[in-house]
Amino acid sequence: MSRPTIGLVGAGEMGSAVGAAYAAGGARVVTSLAGRSDRTRRFVATAGLEVLSDLDAVVRAADVMLSIVPPEHALRVASDLAAAARRTGATPLVGDLNAISPQTVHALAELLAGDGLELVDGSISGGPPRPEGSTRLYLAGPRARELAVLPAAGLDARIAGEQVGAASAVKMCTASVYKGTVGLLAQALATAHANGVLEHVLDDLRGSDAKLVERAPVSIARAGAKSRRYVAEMREIAATQAAAGLPSALFEGFAATYGFLAETPLVQVPPEAIDVATTIESVLERLLRPPLPRPP
Repeated sequence: MSRPTIGLVGAGEMGSAVGAAYAAGGARVVTSLAGRSDRTRRFVATAGLEVLSDLDAVVRAADVMLSIVPPEHALRVASDLAAAARRTGATPLVGDLNAISPQTVHALAELLAGDGLELVDGSISGGPPRPEGSTRLYLAGPRARELAVLPAAGLDARIAGEQVGAASAVKMCTASVYKGTVGLLAQALATAHANGVLEHVLDDLRGSDAKLVERAPVSIARAGAKSRRYVAEMREIAATQAAAGLPSALFEGFAATYGFLAETPLVQVPPEAIDVATTIESVLERLLRPPLPRPP
């Protein structure tokens, strides 16, 4: 592809940054804002992505379609892409970059194959890519190298394997450590705060991992802001571990932890608006407030 056109579904904080990375590498990046929020519109405008009328127009134009959505929407998006391919007669290569289990990826690949679409299994490790950064993009499947060679500023593409599912397995394992650690830290420090022993606990933890304690306020606040999408991700991790013959209860528990965070005021502040100078006390006070009222 001399100048590939990359179509994007899910141009939120992560998706728009990935799109900007490919655009900086020389690709034409297109998306649709039909039905999207004002926040997403701001991300797309900042990233300078090209906006087309609807999904059909994006699929028709694209050489490659990327899906970057909350895990619970991955199969629906694949179904939408398959339907758009049927309507337009287009067959772009599909890269699924979502935080889903290998089992979900296989179901997604089968769904797409029914309409002649081939899948590259992908996963993102790290925050939204920045030109000076090194966010990792793991890719797997017979056509993974076609995505790996596309220039993208701040994206470090790595082939995880020839079999679809390998890249998602990497994500499930790394996310279990990264997000599991933050979930554990949130519960531990909230419990300490509720018992009036927070300073003792923080002092003890600093002795073994000072950086963990230093990053705790922003880490927990960001996890709270993203907690709704993390619930499904924890369940995908649980399913991945169960398929490996391991107990699933640990990450079903973390799904409950993030479900709890999703009902606290922490969820009301978008990740990009979190004050890096916030204190652990202010974060934990919001975490321990009564749950938000449920809509009628």
